[in-house]
Amino acid sequence: MTEATALTGRSKDRNVRSILFLVALWFSLFFGVMVLAVLIIDTAIEGSSRFDAALLTEYASRVRPESTGFRAGILGTVWLMGVTAVLAVPLGIAAAVYFEEFADNRRWYNRVLEVNLQNLAAVPAIVYGLLAVAVMAVLGFSETGTALGGGLALALLILPVIVITTREALRAVPDDIRQGSLALGATVWQTTWRQTLPSSVPGIATGTILGLSRAIGEAAPLIVVGLAGSLRFDPTGVMSPITALPMQIYSLTSQSQEDLRVAASAGIIVLLVMVLSLNALAIVIRNKFQRSW
Repeated sequence: MTEATALTGRSKDRNVRSILFLVALWFSLFFGVMVLAVLIIDTAIEGSSRFDAALLTEYASRVRPESTGFRAGILGTVWLMGVTAVLAVPLGIAAAVYFEEFADNRRWYNRVLEVNLQNLAAVPAIVYGLLAVAVMAVLGFSETGTALGGGLALALLILPVIVITTREALRAVPDDIRQGSLALGATVWQTTWRQTLPSSVPGIATGTILGLSRAIGEAAPLIVVGLAGSLRFDPTGVMSPITALPMQIYSLTSQSQEDLRVAASAGIIVLLVMVLSLNALAIVIRNKFQRSW
């Protein structure tokens, strides 16, 4: 067996155990994809009668459940994503650059920060909602359910994801580029700003968009910070009360009226389309700016 076949698992010398293991892998993949496909198709069929313009342009209404819409939720989600990106992206990229380009791993505090960063990625989402409430209280904001509070909770949620993916993108830049820049007399900061960061833009952009696509479907931290399940006006600023698409869907699924539950199913498909659009954008950016070294 050559080294290449050992790494890819494509050796022709297969025994019974390896074939059974391969069958188990294919069954696991098939089962997961089938469950997801059945779930999406069933939801789409249930909400198919509400795929109309009113679903996107009308406000939520229990008086006219047959024409209830997600206008406030969609606009609130857009505001949340904007606030989240402004808070999380610069801070996450700056933290990753520090860890990869400037931090001394022999220092105990850098090692402690790195371990805590890895652990933050596994913290339940609802904990970030509690943390956002505490931060807002410390900063003197008494209003709850605002775009700033929700965006802060989601920014804290995706911050570890952005830091980790940005670090991986920086690590992928060959050291030859850094050493060549330093050999020409550039400082570490100039090398990072003009060589390393531009070379890692595809990885950074992809990780950032995937982080935002995770945040767009979260409801638990938004419940903790007090976002409303339904509103009948458009958000006007970061301190405006808002709702979000996942919050509206969660609110409608618990209603007794059949038309509202059908609208919730259609809203799930709208949310899924938004998430898939962000993922597609991440793939386009990665393929367009990807470099081979």
